[in-house]
Amino acid sequence: MIHDRVERTSSTNGGMQSLGEETITDASNPSPTITRILVVEDFEPYRAFVTSFLREKPDMQVICEASDGLDGVAKAEQLTPDLILMDIGLPKLNGIEAARQILEFAPAAKIIFLTQESSAEVVHEALQSGACGYVLKSRAGNDLWEAIDAALRGEQFVGRGLARS
Repeated sequence: MIHDRVERTSSTNGGMQSLGEETITDASNPSPTITRILVVEDFEPYRAFVTSFLREKPDMQVICEASDGLDGVAKAEQLTPDLILMDIGLPKLNGIEAARQILEFAPAAKIIFLTQESSAEVVHEALQSGACGYVLKSRAGNDLWEAIDAALRGEQFVGRGLARS
């Protein structure tokens, strides 16, 4: 919805007279929904890459970054992001356990693992934790947008070249 202030010409004085606010709906130009994202990654250069990558789309907003699993859980509880991109091999608390904890207090959270772990067992465990996506770091440039789009539609995504056990 677009809110416009409506101005009309007054017939008595020829000037402009404010008649208040009126709601005008323009279905051809809906206002974009901003997806609020938490990035949980311990390797700072890769975290910076992901954050930069997400800035390519104006409807994506990185609201916070965390460098370990415990901080990721705390930030998720505090900020309630729409989407969480998380590594598995995190210090203090691994990503799979962090996802389980996040989903206990935020069952609707959308979590995508962005990791270098490629074994079928790890992929299976990650998806069993409640995550809706799994992308290899080496394929992020190819798979991450597709994973995000699927997660936001409520679908599950597993990156190319990965097997589910």
